[in-house]
Parts: sequence; C-alpha cells; structure tokens
Amino acid sequence: MAKQTNGNDEAKIRAYSLNLQRQSIRKTMLILSLLLFPITFYYLSPYLILLAIADGIMAGSFIVFIAMGISAVFFGRLFCGWICPAAGLQEIATLANNKRNKGKWRKWIKYVIWAPWVGMMVALGMKAGGINKVDFLYQTWHGISVSEPEAYIIYYAVLIVILVVALIGGRRSFCHSVCWMAPFMQLGMLLRRVLKLPGLKLTAEKENCISCKQCSNKCVMSLDVMALVKKGKIESLDCSLCGECVDACPKHVIRYRFTNK
Repeated sequence: MAKQTNGNDEAKIRAYSLNLQRQSIRKTMLILSLLLFPITFYYLSPYLILLAIADGIMAGSFIVFIAMGISAVFFGRLFCGWICPAAGLQEIATLANNKRNKGKWRKWIKYVIWAPWVGMMVALGMKAGGINKVDFLYQTWHGISVSEPEAYIIYYAVLIVILVVALIGGRRSFCHSVCWMAPFMQLGMLLRRVLKLPGLKLTAEKENCISCKQCSNKCVMSLDVMALVKKGKIESLDCSLCGECVDACPKHVIRYRFTNK
C-alpha cells in the first residue's frame, strides 16, 4: 500500500512539474515575441495593409493575417496564447491588474472596428485596380519594421494603447475588445465548425470534475471553463489554447486533443 501511495505521489509531482514547465515555456515565448516586436511590428499592422492596397500591393501583414485565419481552422487561437507580442505585454500588465474581464459586450467592439476596416480594404483595392504586386517586406528596412525615429513614435503609441486597455479592463482586455487580428482567427474557427474539420481543442472528462473552479480562475481569457467542462465540451471562440486550465486542474480533467468532435 505504501509503495502504491509513493507511486501516486511521484506521479503527481511529475505532473505538477510538467505543468509549471509548460507555462514557463509559454510565457517565455510571449516575452521573447514582445522583445522582437520592433522587428515584426509591420507584419501585424492593419494600417500597413491599407497603405499597401492603395498602391495595389499585398504587404507582408496581409499575408500574415490570411495565414492566421487559415491556421485557426486547425489550431484555433494558439497564436494568441503562445506567440502574440500583444499577449506578452498583457501578461506583464496582469502584475498590476489581473482581474477577470467581465464585460461580455466589449468583445463586439473589435468587430465594430474590423468591419469598416475590411470595407476600406475592398474600396482601396478596387480603386487601385486590384492587387498587382506582392511585397512581403513592404515598408521595412531589410525585413526590420521599426528602424526610423518616426516609426518608433507609432510603435510606442500602439504599445501604450495595448497597455492602457489591459491595465483598465483587466486580464487580456485588449484581446477581448480591440484586437484587429482576433476576427480572422475566429472566422477560421467558425469555418472549422461548419465543415466539421479536425483541429486542436481542449476536451474534458466532465464525470471527473470536482468543481474546484481552478480552471476558471486561471483562464487568461476569463472564460467560465468549469461550466464548459460540465458540458463536456470546451469550445469558445475566445479560447487561446494557453493551457492554463489544463495545468491548473488537480484531476487532469482537461486535455489537449486534435479532433473533429
């Protein structure tokens, strides 16, 4: 009996260590992405897309946004949880304000911004006579986005906006309310549902849930994960697949799976 107990304890210790390691890796990747943001800034710029389309050019940011939408069909919002530089800045902001984001209506703000922006893309593209050139490095200096003093002014202005929204609204408020990239990925996820394609998801064994709410408390996107677990299906367009709920669950009820169910 003692050996069985010791074996269980060792398994729990290994699982706990793996959980800590996964989140450490994730957060390190986000911080590195933030540090590299001066290089990648223009590849995530909605303004640069408009500027390029007005000249009949498909810029790198346009290609990246399309790639995000396509990748979301199979990998959801994994980019948001593990790679996004704005997410890295918001992780830092949680040190000052880690309150759960409770304003459900705020998630529609980004679509109010996104819809007219898409309309402007179409209008500018038609005026330019369509896309006649692809330039992935458009407006960059040998692939580096922020290389001139004027560019730093815009760069820091964007950082301030992200930071202020996160500090005022709490946990991942910028992702919920303002992010111009989220709609592309959410549309990709909706397409997966319609076509019933396989994709990376979080699944749950609801019969083993002990209702401790640790998953909900840890969710970076402020989702009621426990309620989703009780339904036996963790499916939300806001889920960033960060794995915080996976690693917080003491009963290992939540798991990553690549499935079409």
